[in-house]
Amino acid sequence: MSARHPIIAVTGSSGAGTTSVSKTFEQIFRRERLKAAFVEGDSFHRYDRAGMKEQLAEAIARADQRFSHFGPQANLFAELEELFRGYADNGTGKVRKYLHDDIEAARHGQKAGTFTDWEGVPGDTDLLFYEGLHGAVVTDEVDVAQHVDLLIGVTPVINLEWIQKLHRDKSTRGYSAEAVTDTILRRMPDYVSYICPQFSRTHINFQRVPVVDTSNPFIARFIPTPDESFLVIRFANPRGIDFGYLLSMLHDSFMSRPNTIVCPGGKMDLAMQLIFTPMIWRLMERRKDCLARERGRTGT
Repeated sequence: MSARHPIIAVTGSSGAGTTSVSKTFEQIFRRERLKAAFVEGDSFHRYDRAGMKEQLAEAIARADQRFSHFGPQANLFAELEELFRGYADNGTGKVRKYLHDDIEAARHGQKAGTFTDWEGVPGDTDLLFYEGLHGAVVTDEVDVAQHVDLLIGVTPVINLEWIQKLHRDKSTRGYSAEAVTDTILRRMPDYVSYICPQFSRTHINFQRVPVVDTSNPFIARFIPTPDESFLVIRFANPRGIDFGYLLSMLHDSFMSRPNTIVCPGGKMDLAMQLIFTPMIWRLMERRKDCLARERGRTGT
């Protein structure tokens, strides 16, 4: 963790909705006039799209049922930790982009499914913002979570997560339902080992719970809407959280536990604005104080 160079990480599985959460943070950064270094978790995959297909085919040929995008074999965990450590220490680090589609790829003159070259983090940033699969990952070799000042988990109940992934991958990526189902099954061991444990390390979790029938996610015709859901917000450390204020602003909300608020799913953006804005203020005040102390020591 770093007072001078804070890091915020939003972590969640494929189909969890972390990209939508990122847009809320973009709004806050824009409003507060903060310059953030944005890092996409996909850029720390080990293989590009073609390379991943080759590796997956080889894994299937040798009857390896565990190779997936969620595990250490397919990701650069050490490089991600090095980025977080370097940024926390001195505001520097190496980043790249994964080009998801033809529109993104055209901007860089490359093919979709490839990476851009590694380059330095933009200078003079106020903070680093990560969104992806592994913002709180810990293994025997790496501990990414230890470097993050504000860790947020986005984790819908698993049936909803699968429905969202099925609909996204079929509609925007052209995959068949069978192919997406095979991917879900292959990823399950790594989901249990590397995704789920992160949500015990996060400072705040947002879990969307549908109130319509999702008992068979593989035949669901529609994604439950936010208004057909509740949002469960869990604070790892409720100290300093003004629950009375949050309840007064998030109408029709209630507390299910001393550290947990339940509110209508449609209020997710408002809830995040209310919760994270003062937290970002505190991070920036801490940064300002740190910079002032440094200037005092150097006499500049």
